[in-house]
Amino acid sequence: QVQLVESGGGLVQPGGSLRLSCAASGSIGNIYTMGWYRQAPGKQRELVTTITNGGNTNYADSVKGRFTISRDNAKNTMYLQMNGLKPEDTAVYYCRANTVWGVYWGQGTQVTVSS
Repeated sequence: QVQLVESGGGLVQPGGSLRLSCAASGSIGNIYTMGWYRQAPGKQRELVTTITNGGNTNYADSVKGRFTISRDNAKNTMYLQMNGLKPEDTAVYYCRANTVWGVYWGQGTQVTVSS
């Protein structure tokens, strides 16, 4: 079992920045890929970015150059640095972990970009 807890969401003005955190606990040694997904009202959940154990990253075209994913294995925490935020980035952001047993999700954290 893996538990994931997100934090760091909030309200920010367009052009602003936020850093999301995802703290992992439990059988974290069996995690091989982690990622951030988001779901806006009335839309399907979509991939934002992923990072492998080896540090390889993948980004959705809509966030390339603005968002950066990272992992601190010593702290069992994954981060999402979001710069240049736009109103269309407004969504609930979810942390996800792929493990040998399957996929685990966090509870989500709300990000609202508005003036």
